[in-house]
Formats: sequence, structure tokens, C-alpha cells
Amino acid sequence: MQFGRWIWTMAFLSVSFVGAATGRAADEEKKPQTPPSKEEEYYELMRILADTFEQIERNYVKEVDRRALVESAVRGMLDELDPYSNYISPDDLSRFNVVVEQEFGGIGIQVGIDPQTRRLTVISPLPGTPAYKAGVRSGDTVMEIEGKSTEGVTLDQAVKLLKGKAGEAVTIGVQHQGGTTIEKLTMVRAIIHLSSVLGDTHKADDTWNFMLDNDKKIGYVRLTAFSRDSTRELKEALTALKDEGMKALVLDLRFNPGGLLTAATEISDLFIEEGKIVSTQGRNTAEKVYNATKKDTFAGFPMVVLVNHFSASASEIVSAALQDHKRALIVGERTWGKGSVQNVIELENGKSALKLTTASYHRPSGKNIHRFPGAKDTDEWGVSPDESYAVPFTTEDMQKYLEYRRQRDVLTKDGPPKTDFVDRQLGKAVEYLVGQLSGENKTADKAAQKATEKADAKKPEDKKPEDKKPEEKKGDAKKADEKPAEKPAAPEKKPEAGDKKDSEKKPDGSKKPEASAGSAESDRQPRTIPLYLLPVAA
Repeated sequence: MQFGRWIWTMAFLSVSFVGAATGRAADEEKKPQTPPSKEEEYYELMRILADTFEQIERNYVKEVDRRALVESAVRGMLDELDPYSNYISPDDLSRFNVVVEQEFGGIGIQVGIDPQTRRLTVISPLPGTPAYKAGVRSGDTVMEIEGKSTEGVTLDQAVKLLKGKAGEAVTIGVQHQGGTTIEKLTMVRAIIHLSSVLGDTHKADDTWNFMLDNDKKIGYVRLTAFSRDSTRELKEALTALKDEGMKALVLDLRFNPGGLLTAATEISDLFIEEGKIVSTQGRNTAEKVYNATKKDTFAGFPMVVLVNHFSASASEIVSAALQDHKRALIVGERTWGKGSVQNVIELENGKSALKLTTASYHRPSGKNIHRFPGAKDTDEWGVSPDESYAVPFTTEDMQKYLEYRRQRDVLTKDGPPKTDFVDRQLGKAVEYLVGQLSGENKTADKAAQKATEKADAKKPEDKKPEDKKPEEKKGDAKKADEKPAEKPAAPEKKPEAGDKKDSEKKPDGSKKPEASAGSAESDRQPRTIPLYLLPVAA
């Protein structure tokens, strides 16, 4: 009824405009025509939309779905803006919230389609989850779900069957690796939390081991997304490393597409004692500066940040801030180049949402991060590795790395399998840190810094003016005026780094969507990675 009433309203407005125009026809020949006001132009444009919708519904050769038609029109408008603004339909909203919240109702397994057998296969159970406790093992083939065969079932279909409300039971039939019989396992779904802070290998109790080198006390933390709990998880990992005597740290942001702007600024603040972290500014909003504070800062040790072509948005905020403040060395590859913030705006009372680019963000040095359409490799965008620390990977290198990483992430009794693959990017990071700890790099670093300062002094016109805006209090800097955002594709995941208000719960207990810093999807064609290497959690 509401939709029909809206159509009639638009029709009435159309008639009103036509009538008014007819009544003034004689005068228009005498008076010079004036351009329509913004309000008149708005209604004229809306009339085009309403008339087109009406004509399609009445006269198109086949019956059309009204909602599908409207959603297509909305997507068409957003396609005219940028690659990061998009419409989130009711069917996609729950998946979007999982990306932001990193939690869902399920049994706690990572699954994928085996490329040889084309059957649903368990990549790894998640520690402490119902599947883990029920005895689901890595390599198991899921033969049936609730008594129905999984043959021919797509990954999305299987995940929908495995996920559900916490407290509800589900029965799956699995065939263990090397076995011939199907074992039926019944488990009760629970809220599954996907940790975004991971280590390199698992300990004997299946928790992550964050110490990469016990002898030299080099820590290693892999951050896969910037979600609501990422800051807390990272602080816990860093505290544990400090208790173990950590002397140096590798922060791995490779393949991290981004996430919440608040998480990006909070994580940067963990390593920087003072100064600007990032600033954001939109067409209708004043510049907002996020500043670091000394409290709870982890300092006093050398640090490397690993990035690659698929590190984007929030990953670029953190790596740029640490690079500009000379807190960490950047090793790896040039990042994606996404310098915009998306706000998530609820539609239909929360049934769907609009992810809209509302601001751009800027690194402390003032250098540009965003890779605009048509940008060349010689232009300034993204975050580049420090001089002499670029370690490019070919497509084959990336495929081998992802398979290597997948095998190391699997929970097995014997630990990760032996492999000939060498992670050259991580190796370069460790090489630098070992040199820092031994003092070998310090003399070279000082000489390079003096040379850079001398070169800068000769070109004062190239220097950016210092930001003289008053610093905000930490409390103000960490408020989320902007909502969160995000999702990327595999692994060209859309990077996200947005900010959002603390989510309020809806009557059904679910959380409202948040805003993010966006995704790394753009006109640059990313290298393709086999989808079976990218497991999905259920």
C-alpha cells in the first residue's frame, strides 16, 4: 500500500507541475526563462524514475519483480559513484554483519570444496567450538547434513545449512581421511567468534603461538581484519609476548582488506606515543584528526609491518602511520591504494543498508593513499615498502604462499607439514630485525636518515605544511561518528576501514550494521587465486 501511495503521490506532483506549466504558457513567451529550483529539479528527476517504473510494470513483455527492479535502480545509481559504495540487500546483510562483527551462529569449522573430489571438505575445526569438541578433523569429507547428501552442493548452500541459531542442534555425516564409513556427529550450534589476531603456528593446546623465534625473541602477529574485537585481541597477544621477553615484532597485514576505522586508529595508537595517526574529511563534515596518546603504548622494540597488494584501507592507515612516525619498517609490496571511508546507513528499518563513501582519509605525512581511476604506477598512491625492502611476489609465489599458510593454520597432532616453500617477505623482515637487535643496521639507518634530511632541506617547497589543528582529546578521537563498513572478494577482498557508532542491539538481539573504511575493489585487476585456498567458516 505504501508503495502504491508513493506512486500516486508522484503522479499527482507530475500533474501539478504540468498544470502549473500550462497556466504560465502565455507568460513564458514574454518573460525570460529561469532555471528550475533544486526542489523542482528533484521532483522532475523523481518523476522520470516513477514513470519508468510504471511503464515497465504495466507494459514490459514479461511480469517483473518489483523489488528486484527497485534494487537494480539503486545499484545503478551507486555504480555511478565509486567501486566502494554499494547497496546491501536483506539477503546479503547478515553476511556483511559477519564480516564486521566476526561472529555468527554455527558449529565452528572452516570448509571448502576439494578441487579433486568436488566434495565439501573440512579445512580445519576452530579450537573450542562444537565441531572441535565433537571430533571433526581436518581433511574430513562432509558427506551429509541433516541426513541429506552434500554431493553437488555449493559452498554457499552448505554454509547456510551448517549455520543457524545458537542452541539449535545439527547432525552431519563425515568420512574421516582414509576411512570408508560415515560417522554421524550431532552438535549444538554456538556463537562462533572468528579471531582476527593469529600467530604462525599452534601450541600443544591448539592456541596460537605468537613467538616466531624463541632464541632471538622475535614475535609474530598476523592481523586478518580490523573488526570490533581486534584491538583487544592484539593487546592480549602483545602482553603475552612481552611477558615472554619479546625484543622485536613482525606485524603481518598481508591480505588484510581492512575493516573498522576505529580499530585502525586504536591499533595504530598501540605503537605510537604521540602525533597524528590519520585525518578524515568529507563534503559535509569538518576535518577530524585522530591523534595518538602515550597511555598503553607498546614501545621500546624494533618492528616490521608486512604488506602486499591486497593490504588495503585500514591496513594502509596503520602501515602509513607507523611508517610516517618511523615506528616500523615496511616490507613487502605496494598496498592496494584505498583512501576513502564508507558509512553504513540503514534502510527499511534495518532490513537493508546503504554503504556510501562519505569521506577520504589522509596519512600523517600528507601523502596521497587513494589510487584514483586511471592512476599510473609512477603516481603517488598506496603505502610502499621502505627503500631496499620491496619483496615482490609473482602470482605463483602467492598461490604457493596461500597453500603454505593454509597448511600451517590446520590443527593437526603432528604440527604443520614440512615444505620447501620459503616466505621471502617474512625472511626479509626477520633479517632486518636481527640486524637491529645486533646493532648492525643502526649505523646504516642513521646514515640514510641524514642523507634524506639533507635532500629534504634542499627542497623546502616540496614539504607539506604542518597540520596546526589543535589535537583532540583521546576520548574524542576514538568516538565513532561514522558508521563501519566492509567486504572484499577473494582475495581481492574489498578493503574496508570505516568507523561506526557503537552498535545498538535490535529487538531480536542482532546488532545494527557498522560503518567501515571500505574495500579494495577497484579498476586495478588483482591476480587470481584459486578459491579452494580460501576456506569459509560455518
